Amino acid sequence: MRVAKAINNLVEAFERLPGIGPKSAARLTYYLLSVPQGELDKLSQAVSGLKQNTKICSVCFNVAESDPCDICSDLSRDAGVICVVEQPLDVLALEKSGKYKGVYHVLGGVIDPLHNIGPDEIRIGELINRVQDSRHKVSEVILALNPNMEGEATCMYVNKQITNHRLQNSKVKVTRLAHGLPVGADIEYADELTLSRAMEGRREY
Repeated sequence: MRVAKAINNLVEAFERLPGIGPKSAARLTYYLLSVPQGELDKLSQAVSGLKQNTKICSVCFNVAESDPCDICSDLSRDAGVICVVEQPLDVLALEKSGKYKGVYHVLGGVIDPLHNIGPDEIRIGELINRVQDSRHKVSEVILALNPNMEGEATCMYVNKQITNHRLQNSKVKVTRLAHGLPVGADIEYADELTLSRAMEGRREY
């Protein structure tokens, strides 16, 4: 059976998106065929305006409507505490907690030699510049990267850069998010790494 070219084109476009396989791509495409044209037009406008109506913050490199972004320009935030994350999605996740009142720095990736991503390919240099800039009076850098091999390697590199001879007179504290048991989890089902992190990140009761 020959499939219409328009359908094939959209299926292939969906397949290029992360996490979308051939079946999901086909399902989405055929679902959109049943949607009124007006809804398709809204979707098309939203996609086409995605980059036109967003900016990359020149301070923290988060995606926003303005430059600097709302977080960086918010005077009530503590500009002396920088939370380092991998992607803008991580900023959204941390902001949902409502507990963090500092600012962010989006690296745009992690060190990953297998994919030829080195320190120069992500925004570590820009982070060091922020830490060294006396205007920001940075007192703490929180490393909030994923607890995998690449995330840990990146944390180690960033920590080394901050604490090396260029910043030896600085009092900047480098911290790492604690990793451990999620709320509601049973200890018997936790893996060794999770239990190890939970033990390391314990605090006084």
